[in-house]
Amino acid sequence: MSGFLLSLGWFLLFFGGAIYLAYSRVSLFSSTVTMGAILLAYVFFGDWNLLWLIVLFALYGVLVFPNFVDLRREKVTRPALDIYRTMLPSMSDTEKEALEAGSTWWDGQLFSGMPDWDRLMSFPAPRLSDEEQAFLDGPCEELCSMLDDWEIAHERADMPPAAWEYIKKHKFFAMIIPKHYGGLEFSAYANAMVITKLASRNATASSTVGVPNSLGPAELLLHYGTEEQKNRWLPGLASGDEIPCFALTSPQAGSDAAALIDTGVICKGTWEGKQTLGIRLNWEKRYITLAPVATVLGLAFKLYDPDHLIGDQDEYGITAALIPTDLPGISIGRRHYPLNIPFQNGPTSGEDVFVPLDFIIGGQEMAGKGWKMLVELLSVGRAITLPSTAAGGGQAAAYATGAYAQIRRQFNLPIAKFEGVGEALARIAGYTYTMNAAVSVTAGAIDQGEKPAVPSAILKYHCTELGRKVANDAMDVHGGKAIMMGPKNYVGRNYMATPIAITVEGANILTRSLIIFGQGAMRCHPYVLRELQAAQDTDSERGLHEFDDALFSHIGYAISNAARAFFLALTHAKFSNVPLNTPTRRYYQNVNRYSAAFALTTDFAMLTLGGKLKIKELLSARLGDVLSSMYLASTVLKHFENQGRRATDIPLVEWSVRTLMYSAQEQLHSFLLNFPNRPVAFLLRLIIFPRGRTYSSPSDDLGKKIVDLITETGEARQRLSEQAFKALEPGSPLGLLQEALELSEKQLPLEKKLRQARKEGLIQSEYLGHQIEEAGRAGVISEKEASTLREYHEKVLHLLSVDDFSPDELGRQDSNTDSPVVAETNRPPVEMVIAPDEPDENEAAGSRKVAKKAAKKKVTGKKSSSKKKTSNKKSSPRQSGAKNDKKAG
Repeated sequence: MSGFLLSLGWFLLFFGGAIYLAYSRVSLFSSTVTMGAILLAYVFFGDWNLLWLIVLFALYGVLVFPNFVDLRREKVTRPALDIYRTMLPSMSDTEKEALEAGSTWWDGQLFSGMPDWDRLMSFPAPRLSDEEQAFLDGPCEELCSMLDDWEIAHERADMPPAAWEYIKKHKFFAMIIPKHYGGLEFSAYANAMVITKLASRNATASSTVGVPNSLGPAELLLHYGTEEQKNRWLPGLASGDEIPCFALTSPQAGSDAAALIDTGVICKGTWEGKQTLGIRLNWEKRYITLAPVATVLGLAFKLYDPDHLIGDQDEYGITAALIPTDLPGISIGRRHYPLNIPFQNGPTSGEDVFVPLDFIIGGQEMAGKGWKMLVELLSVGRAITLPSTAAGGGQAAAYATGAYAQIRRQFNLPIAKFEGVGEALARIAGYTYTMNAAVSVTAGAIDQGEKPAVPSAILKYHCTELGRKVANDAMDVHGGKAIMMGPKNYVGRNYMATPIAITVEGANILTRSLIIFGQGAMRCHPYVLRELQAAQDTDSERGLHEFDDALFSHIGYAISNAARAFFLALTHAKFSNVPLNTPTRRYYQNVNRYSAAFALTTDFAMLTLGGKLKIKELLSARLGDVLSSMYLASTVLKHFENQGRRATDIPLVEWSVRTLMYSAQEQLHSFLLNFPNRPVAFLLRLIIFPRGRTYSSPSDDLGKKIVDLITETGEARQRLSEQAFKALEPGSPLGLLQEALELSEKQLPLEKKLRQARKEGLIQSEYLGHQIEEAGRAGVISEKEASTLREYHEKVLHLLSVDDFSPDELGRQDSNTDSPVVAETNRPPVEMVIAPDEPDENEAAGSRKVAKKAAKKKVTGKKSSSKKKTSNKKSSPRQSGAKNDKKAG
């Protein structure tokens, strides 16, 4: 027996020592020395046989060999590099530029398998400056008061002129523009909070304000514009005299923006009476926010130079330019109508529009660099506008639905007391807390200089999806109240708006299946990008040295992640080091566990599938979901710290993290079920789930705590919807619902009296309105108490009521839907040619033919004699359609 125990001790020393060294990521040299010492001790003191000793020395030799760098480089790395080069997946220039865009932040730590929590916690909590807080409490609050959802969507199909004027006067379009150009120069966090508040009130206003402060001419000018361009445009954009839009999406190129066929050909032409080197532009765009009222158009197109007027290239690629919309040949003014959310959005086209070469953003040297510019800026803008919009909708839904579920009674109980309703309320609150955390923490990182490309994709996808789930649950809880449209419906419009956020700035299906993990695997992995760059290095020896270092570091990293994933799964991560000893400590450890499992799975997936992983979209999507769950859980934990570890928020933190980490577990499980290499899937399952899937989703009891949190007045309820517009005034549903909720809590003693009186037979009715009268007559309550109850009951009836209309009222009211914006600018009125909504096949083919000819044939500065001049007056839709049909034919 003693011999068995001794052998077991030696086995545990070897195995445990190896696991510990790999788990702790001890250097190769130190690990070699340590394992050598253990082996030497075994030789002298162990009870061994020769065969076993040979096996141990052979394994030790595998560890020793990599320490001889020159030898391993020639015998292992050089052949491996030759094989690797044959396996490299094809990569377009646009993909390379996307990989280089932005910075690696906490997403890189999660890819490491060993996240450094101290780094995340060292980021300061985002705070509004006094000026930013005053803007949020003043102009932003005032603008919200001016917005009537029914008037905007049903009667005007636009915001009222007073709201447009207020937006311009108080520089809502200029939050990102520096003060010396006349802007507000707000932080990313302030920008996000303003959008959140506006979105809680009206989706049209939040979209209108959000786009110019995200991906638009101002952002492009600030980062890439020449000083002359900045001085020319930024003051006007700041004052609202100039209204911007950015035109990227074409009918033929949606998610694949790099496939656009809009063209610009470098040529000589006449500009302001002088012969000038410039660009002849032809484009057709759609889905462009603010295009119908824009005075300056940011335009993405492919630039050609067939005559080599600026260099030796025939084609420069995607380029961005700023175009005044009053130039001849520009068609603008028609509108799309996105799901009854009437923010200004529409198509624009241009035919033979000539502009000088210096209209390119950044000047001639930025020719062909438009795609790089766009993807770099998307890494910031996509993390703010749409996620903040979703968070604002969530805050409004949580605040309204929590109060509604408490004042709405069925079967003599508030509907919040029913577990089915409570389940939906818990989701609303938990998802809203997650969105708030993601927006706040990521905006704070941007303010610290980060450009988080992968997190921006995570936020765009998951916040808009969570927003959709919240809107669905809010609709279900409100029932008929939510589906009857009218001035009293404060839920339905947000429900309508959710698919818009799902679709724009990178469709969610594409973002999940291709971008989050596809970009993250290359951008955030500590070694993959280094290996790729080394393999493509034109200096073969330098590339070999760099590849060797990256390769063997990668091998050590993979071994470490296998050890960490197995040990953390075996122990439920209870011994994992985390920086804080708080009630949330276990959740940090859970993220550590899944970080190691994710990193290990990623390595095996890339090793076994190689370039095929790029087209295995469902596998990529599941790995992206795991990464996203860990990132969002990390922001929840950081947000809880940023807000001062409020004890009342712990149920929300636990619910959010448990939901996210349960999702990570299930997505890893699903990934392994569908992984085509079954032996590898079996091995990974043994390492990642040695005890099975042990993580559980939030309990029912936890859900009940959250229901109480959002259906009762208190700091946690207020903090969850901190930025929502909830002023107590007519037409403000959130404020009125909160008033009713507060009154309901004050009436509890009186309602208790009524229930007792009914039990005793003193009153008979089950309906509160009748009970009040009966109780008053029976002397159960005083006249003053009856009056108080009556007032409360009337307020509740008003909030629960829905609208009805006479048949003639349901038609659109006569109103001036011409936007006041164009009329109020300093520009002359834009001459518009109304284009058909969609080009037919002949027009599309014609556009392609023009682009092809432009690239091959010399282009003169003279306009074609067959070109139609812009009309001096607006055509009717029917006339315009006839003209275009004739042209197409």
